[in-house]
Amino acid sequence: MGRSLVVFTLSVVAIAQLSFASARSGQDAGVQRSLPSQSGSAALAALPAMPRGKSTVEGGTIRDVDPVRDQLFLKVYGAKPMKILFDERTQVYRDGVKTSLSDLHAEDHASVETVLDGTNIFALSIHMLSTVPEGECQGQVLNYDATTGRLNIAAALSRQPIELRVPAGTPVVGVGQVAVSSPTTGLADLVKGTLISVKFQSSGNGRGVARQISILAIPGSSFVFSGNVAFLDLSSNRMVLVDPRDNQSYSIVLDPNRFPISRDLHVGAHVAVTTTFDGSLYVASAVKID
Repeated sequence: MGRSLVVFTLSVVAIAQLSFASARSGQDAGVQRSLPSQSGSAALAALPAMPRGKSTVEGGTIRDVDPVRDQLFLKVYGAKPMKILFDERTQVYRDGVKTSLSDLHAEDHASVETVLDGTNIFALSIHMLSTVPEGECQGQVLNYDATTGRLNIAAALSRQPIELRVPAGTPVVGVGQVAVSSPTTGLADLVKGTLISVKFQSSGNGRGVARQISILAIPGSSFVFSGNVAFLDLSSNRMVLVDPRDNQSYSIVLDPNRFPISRDLHVGAHVAVTTTFDGSLYVASAVKID
């Protein structure tokens, strides 16, 4: 009896749909047209907030686009292809005109604004360009050969070293506290361990050519950081300080054997820390708690 009732009900529904198909076609089409907008808005609202942190511009050529996994591979000049994630939050432009994610294609020249999202690289925006784009990378000098002009960098957002050519006369400037302590920065400061930011563009053979180099930290130089303690683990001699002025975080080695540590030092405390950059880490030499 129950099975007969189900069959009868489905038959009635099918007949009703056929009988009123013509009368409701316009209304159904209107409803269907409204569904993508509603579901798209709901999906976008369900997405997490944009990753926070300092963004970096990567310039190169798109090698592969996977809309199922929401990822693409960008061939960055002087390095191996970099996997970059994207989703509906990513803004996409072609020659300055906003477009959709479906317009992403392999072999497009692109300039991608990226940020770290945990251990993944996420695209805040993707600018596809008719001309060869410029790029920017930040990392530490592995090697610089003044004779050939070759510069190898361990970039923060690349698992592979990036190789750039530095032409004679490339401007080198100090940034932040380096500009104050070393006003005469130059190519001679590109020693192993120096922390730099490089703006570059592609040459005719697809290699990266440095256009401007900013010196962020030179091994042996002193820095004073001021901000709030976001992480503190004295067992591992590590502290993370966040500067509220620009929301930048700094990982600092804090050795209790070098100087006494006050009990007032805790997560949330506002401190000023004097450090020395040793080529890989900021090592604290004094801590003042406000």
